[in-house]
Amino acid sequence: MNIQIFGSSKSFDTKKAERWFKERRIKYQYVDLPAKGLSPREYQSVRQKVGYAALVNTRCRAYADLYMAYITPEAAEEKLLEHPELFNTPIVRNGKEATVGYCPEVWSKWE
Repeated sequence: MNIQIFGSSKSFDTKKAERWFKERRIKYQYVDLPAKGLSPREYQSVRQKVGYAALVNTRCRAYADLYMAYITPEAAEEKLLEHPELFNTPIVRNGKEATVGYCPEVWSKWE
């Protein structure tokens, strides 16, 4: 397994995901999402698996400040890559598989 956890140090679900993998002694790579963001290819890979709606945190302050609800989908995706604080966390990847949020029932099926 090649696990990557894209998350925020302030997110409780990110901490729970890290703990879940640590308890099972599964190695993972942690990426600080607000600092590093997602590359366009990583974003496309994750979006293909979970969809755009699952990736965007519509309840965060940045969503309202950037008027995300009122712009075109193409512009919204560009803003999402420019402002990684708009992502829901954690985003957990295992190769081509991906989840958003705390999903131990899915992770336990990964090999």
